[in-house]
Amino acid sequence: MASAMLAIRDLTVNYGRSVQALRGVSLEVAPGTVTAVLGANGAGKTTLLRAISGTLGFHRGTVDGGTITYGDQQLSGLQPPAVVARGVVQVPEGRRIFGRLTVDENLRAGGLGAASRSGAAATRERILELFPVLAERHKQRAGLLSGGEQQMLAIGRALMAAPKVLLLDEPTLGLAPMMAERIGETIAAINEQGTSVLLIEQNAALALRLATNAYVLEVGSVALSGTSAELSASDEVRRRYLGVGETDEGGPLHREDRPKLTRWAG
Repeated sequence: MASAMLAIRDLTVNYGRSVQALRGVSLEVAPGTVTAVLGANGAGKTTLLRAISGTLGFHRGTVDGGTITYGDQQLSGLQPPAVVARGVVQVPEGRRIFGRLTVDENLRAGGLGAASRSGAAATRERILELFPVLAERHKQRAGLLSGGEQQMLAIGRALMAAPKVLLLDEPTLGLAPMMAERIGETIAAINEQGTSVLLIEQNAALALRLATNAYVLEVGSVALSGTSAELSASDEVRRRYLGVGETDEGGPLHREDRPKLTRWAG
């Protein structure tokens, strides 16, 4: 893989004294890529993003081992505003917008740390080009938007901080298939404009279609990793996350054609 923009090495996270949520997790996000993390509920995916973004302490979690680096900068131990200032911004699961504020006010809140007002204004214009529906409803209270529109606003608010790496936690959760596809197209457009993405997504087919590389978490550990094409062709991934068996449209996947995935110990 190219030199990592974001690198997690041997990350161990605990909640209290009894729950170990991550066990020696290592992964990388290369510049200009979408990296997907798959896994069942409880695998540790959200915990991973909390650890990176510095919000783990809000949930009574602690990093008890390993490192998180962005370029040559250490992120471990930083408070969330300092992580954002370095260019790593999270969009949490559940569309955490400010429902009583307008669309414009939500976007302004996301740009409070911008270096200049003119820079924030230019970023806002690019976001409204990316999400035309937000331009149409910029004076509307955010709580009155549809679920898909709220997700667009949550992503747009994060983009106001001009991230170099965007952390997305289940961006299509609870959305109709057509809206989920629109969100997927938006993620691809954001990436094409130069923002690297670490994507947590239950819709494995969508995630693998967007991603360059992917990891599978199981019970807090990396079980498999490889390119998105390799994981898409894996019998195990197809059966457990894509809902298909060991055959594809071209017939059985012969043993010699099966991908050489990295399988992690532990």
